[in-house]
Amino acid sequence: MEFFKYTKTFNFMGKSKLAMILSIVLVLGSYVILATKGLNYGVDFAGGTVIQVKYDKTAPIDDMREKLKSNELFNGSSITEFGAPDEVVIRMKSTTASVTVDIGDVTREALKGTGNYEIRRVDIVGPKVGNELREKGVMSLILATIGILIYVAFRFEWRFAVASIFALVHDVSIALGAIAIVGLDVNLDVLAALLTILGYSLNDTIIVFDRIREGVTNNRNSDLAESINESVTRTLARTTLTSLTTFFVVFTLFIFGGEIIHAFAFTLLVGVVVGTYSSIFVASPILMWFGFSVKDYHAKLAKKAQREAEKERMRAQFESGVM
Repeated sequence: MEFFKYTKTFNFMGKSKLAMILSIVLVLGSYVILATKGLNYGVDFAGGTVIQVKYDKTAPIDDMREKLKSNELFNGSSITEFGAPDEVVIRMKSTTASVTVDIGDVTREALKGTGNYEIRRVDIVGPKVGNELREKGVMSLILATIGILIYVAFRFEWRFAVASIFALVHDVSIALGAIAIVGLDVNLDVLAALLTILGYSLNDTIIVFDRIREGVTNNRNSDLAESINESVTRTLARTTLTSLTTFFVVFTLFIFGGEIIHAFAFTLLVGVVVGTYSSIFVASPILMWFGFSVKDYHAKLAKKAQREAEKERMRAQFESGVM
């Protein structure tokens, strides 16, 4: 079943300057937010302790704060709702000095008299481990980007690789800006979402680039902007349907998935929208602005075909015994 029939070519490149201005504003705005407000590193990267407490009624947060003040271990801690009024998390920047002290037992003792509750989860990450996780997280993003750069340059051409990396930097920058605006905790799940965005956005970009290369190869006299417009238009139905189905799935996770995967789902939601946009309005125009020439590309293909023909001729001579 074909939902969108190809009837005419849309002039995407004609809107590319306007789209790039929008992208530059969004990316620079994200960097300003990151520089001024910064990311709110969670316990995975900053270290500390997270205690999840569930009550049989609405959690008495004010009473809890008063009770926790009596214990120095909870100095500077914060209490926030966790998905429902009867469930809260206590975030502490510190951990217990002794491994023999059970922080769960300490919390139970401190919260006595606040009602019926249960300690559902206690996560402890030391500052050193948090720093190591943060460094490894940044390293994983850099290595993934370098790997993508090499793969796309090998599969296509260096201009395609650079254009795809610009698009990925664009997507991740805006996603980080959105995370900073809403003040989500940046933990390992957010890092996993950012890596997923890299893969998702690249997949869309590769499909468009593959169609552009096919159009340029088959039509010797075509203009690059026309080839890009036709390629993006022909892949538009596939891009739209894939993005919408992914968006609906992630949106369902965001609404009904609970607080545990809230940050992951939010980051992916932003990434799906921005990634779809960038594969059309960021990667392709950059390819054109980097001076990709249809004429030079055909000359390169002709040389490659000539080399292949020469190899084939020499192989045939060798097999027939004529040298």
